[in-house]
Amino acid sequence: MRFPTSSLQESAAMLSPQLLVSCFCLYIFLRLSHFIYKRSFASSPLDKLRGPVPVSFLKGSLPNLFGFKAWDFHRNLAQEYGNAARIKGALGDDFLYVFDPLALHHILLKDQNSFEPSPNNLLVTQLFLGDGLLGTWGDTHRRQRKSLTPVFSAAHMRNMVPLFYKIGQKLEKAFAQRVKDGPQEIDVLSWSSRTALELIAQSGLGYTFDPLTEDAVPHPYAQAAKRLIIVLGRSNVFRIYLLPFLMKIGTAKFRRAMLELTPIEVLQEAREISDLMHETSVKIYEAKKKAISDGNDAFKDHIAEGKDLISILMKNNTGVSKGEKLPDKEIIGQMSTFTFAATDTTSAAIARTLWLLSQRQDVQDKVRAELSEAMLGKDTLSYDEVNELRYLDAVCRELLRLYPPVPAIARMAREDTILPLSKPLTGVDGKLMHEIYVPKTTKILLNIFNCNRNPDLWGPDANQFKPERWSDLPDSITAARVPGVYSNLMTFEGGARSCIGFKFSQLEMKVVLSLLLHKFKFSLPKDKEIYWNMTGITSPCVIGDADSLPPRLPLIVEEAN
Repeated sequence: MRFPTSSLQESAAMLSPQLLVSCFCLYIFLRLSHFIYKRSFASSPLDKLRGPVPVSFLKGSLPNLFGFKAWDFHRNLAQEYGNAARIKGALGDDFLYVFDPLALHHILLKDQNSFEPSPNNLLVTQLFLGDGLLGTWGDTHRRQRKSLTPVFSAAHMRNMVPLFYKIGQKLEKAFAQRVKDGPQEIDVLSWSSRTALELIAQSGLGYTFDPLTEDAVPHPYAQAAKRLIIVLGRSNVFRIYLLPFLMKIGTAKFRRAMLELTPIEVLQEAREISDLMHETSVKIYEAKKKAISDGNDAFKDHIAEGKDLISILMKNNTGVSKGEKLPDKEIIGQMSTFTFAATDTTSAAIARTLWLLSQRQDVQDKVRAELSEAMLGKDTLSYDEVNELRYLDAVCRELLRLYPPVPAIARMAREDTILPLSKPLTGVDGKLMHEIYVPKTTKILLNIFNCNRNPDLWGPDANQFKPERWSDLPDSITAARVPGVYSNLMTFEGGARSCIGFKFSQLEMKVVLSLLLHKFKFSLPKDKEIYWNMTGITSPCVIGDADSLPPRLPLIVEEAN
């Protein structure tokens, strides 16, 4: 975790490590005692909501809620309790679990100032990624988003398409080399992750991490980025309950010193990942800063020739007023934020599309037929031609509806609030509830997975993969006013913190899929069963792999007829 560095001698010269640890343990004991007392003896308006019986008082329902195999638990929540439920966290803590579209509309749009991102998530994001868009709130976040919005304009997206195809063709070449002598099993996730990272590296940072060749030595940054989501998943309880307390102890230098003393492996790995990502971002930033100072000609030798997202942001930033100008640390924070936000989500979406089409050869053939017609006599497509691939677009929308890479997001109530419901719930007393009273500081889990599959909106076939549904959506979808920014879905969130790069991500996804599905046929291996873990960003594994790590997705790949 990235705090200002200092030696342990400077930070703890007056105290022995034993005394520091003893003081720390006493502090944690007192805070936990106060927390348990409040949860054990105080009633809550959320007690009126029905919810599942917790595993234990110590763990609550957290193992079921955040476990790798939590899908059935979430499905059962929707079936048993409706669009909202009370979930018990650790030590009696209360969570509001909700996917009711009207409640989501109030949380993300109408009353968004009453609900902030989870302070714990903001804190963790700042520690790992710096002061980027995902780690800021309030006026700072609004100022950053205003500066970043022009960077993701349609004009810039058009300029990105040739670069996307250039990178995608390296992946195509690597696959062609592997299958030239017949069908081969390929870890599609590994290649899609490498490609997604290189897409955001070149188009977002104007930098390259990976030549996308079989024998390439992994870049340290690429390895760190790949481990980040795993490390976050392994430290859920620490992040939710202990980190907020720890961040109130002493100065940043003191906390850094304490972190380096901590013998917990996952925390040391987190510190190393954060430090490496920050140092790499600073290196790239300083090179760009010099190029801007030297004039536009200096970008001729740079990747993307200065047309990447960060270069555009930095150029735009030189001409704004002091109050709107982003300081250096916030631009550096955007670099790690872009990389993290765009890599695992995009690679998971690409890999899952190929996995799903491996089971639906009829859909795969139909996509290939559309691509064969569109790419007749061509190696690439233009921005407009990519957007005219109607069936591929429907496949992508349906994939992202059924299998959002991020299945849930968190918020916290900043004040006592009343949430209306589009569909009444039956409370613990048997009475119908048309609204929920949400006390201040309530943790809220907004479930994207269940919202996107809500049968009240999508019909009785909501859990089925049907790309054809996008040619004639039911009126219930538009009437529901789901607050998502993309296709009446919550996949890219909604409101002021919606994914600013969702069009960028869609374009990447379609370009890569257009190249792969045009040239290759994908099918499931007969001797392996694939399972998708419900991590913060979904990830596949082969059943039987030790600890389900590292994520991988083996598929059979062969040249298409």
